[in-house]
Amino acid sequence: MPDWNSRAAPGLDDLEALAREAFAGLPQEFRALAEGIVFMVQDFPDEDVVREMELESKFDILGLFQGPGLSVQEGSGAHGLQTMIFLYRRPILDYWAEHDETLGHIVRHVLIHEIGHHFGLSDEAMHAIEHAAG
Repeated sequence: MPDWNSRAAPGLDDLEALAREAFAGLPQEFRALAEGIVFMVQDFPDEDVVREMELESKFDILGLFQGPGLSVQEGSGAHGLQTMIFLYRRPILDYWAEHDETLGHIVRHVLIHEIGHHFGLSDEAMHAIEHAAG
């Protein structure tokens, strides 16, 4: 059994490293949808996100994809918009504490679903990608 007396909750940098590792393990075709992605890890979403998404609580969202749609990417080229995935540390850790899943699995799941939903992939397609990623 690990010595929990000497362990601290993963910090922002820890979660970013975990996200980069999880993203690198996704199939190349899927990663290409979010080419040049920037991971932004915050403790919570900002107030604009809470308001725009009509969340009841800052704990109601684990991640958010922001970037150009597929039609912009397939268009003429330069779109000038940064592709970003926001991961919200405290809601992710809260979810982790309440479920029987590893933290790595949860982060990978959030990444797949944020990218997949943004580009209109079906839940079945995302499940297949998640299965392929391990």
